[in-house]
Amino acid sequence: MNATTTEAPKIGVVIPVYNHERAIPDVLQAVLQHGLHCVLVDDGSNSTCAAVLDQLAANHPRQVALLRHGVNRGKGDAVMTGLRHLAQQGYSHGLQIDADGQHDTADISRFAALSAVHPHAVINGCPIYDASVPKGRLYARYLTHVWVWINTLSFDIRDSMCGFRIYPLAVVTTLTATQKIGSRMDFDTEILVRLHWRGVQVINLPTRVRYPADGVSHFRVWFDNALISRMHAVLFFGMLWRAPLLLTRKLSAMVRGAAAP
Repeated sequence: MNATTTEAPKIGVVIPVYNHERAIPDVLQAVLQHGLHCVLVDDGSNSTCAAVLDQLAANHPRQVALLRHGVNRGKGDAVMTGLRHLAQQGYSHGLQIDADGQHDTADISRFAALSAVHPHAVINGCPIYDASVPKGRLYARYLTHVWVWINTLSFDIRDSMCGFRIYPLAVVTTLTATQKIGSRMDFDTEILVRLHWRGVQVINLPTRVRYPADGVSHFRVWFDNALISRMHAVLFFGMLWRAPLLLTRKLSAMVRGAAAP
């Protein structure tokens, strides 16, 4: 899937929100400066955060849609609720960004421009961290990177855990119609691997990421690490029977690259 075009995709933004009442107003304001429609998905937040989201949606009735889960269902389910809504509203692409302010919203224009050139690809944020990143989180990410490289038999996905990316909605809709994707912290990695298995190109775009000093993290060390470990195991066995196809695809790409002028 390497077709290119200069026609701009119709991009909507999805922000999953769970008790980020302090950060979300500034994040939303920065996103809206890019002139994109935004879907806030309240994933069972507390009453304080819910009230903030109600006010934000009321302040921007034409630019913001507010969707709600009655109970917390996880980041992955929240993102998928937003992506499905965008697809139903006729958008071609969905930009996912976190609600806690760690992503550089100034890079949205770079993501959108690259998506316009490669409309069939996932534009995947590849973090450039500053000193604010917790060292334990940083080192732990590398274990997931290694598993992703094993499970795709490639280095095509440089970072699978960054929640700042653009999806072509048609392929995501097709995938999720037949395949259950992890609903929580396993979502970001699993959907990228499964899209890669289906031949979707992943373009890695470096972007600065910071961890706000007062940021809210919902990562549960034991539960989410167990969930992620289980996901890697399932993907590994899925890779094994796909290995001939993945290796053939990789060889074909190498041959095309060698033949190119």
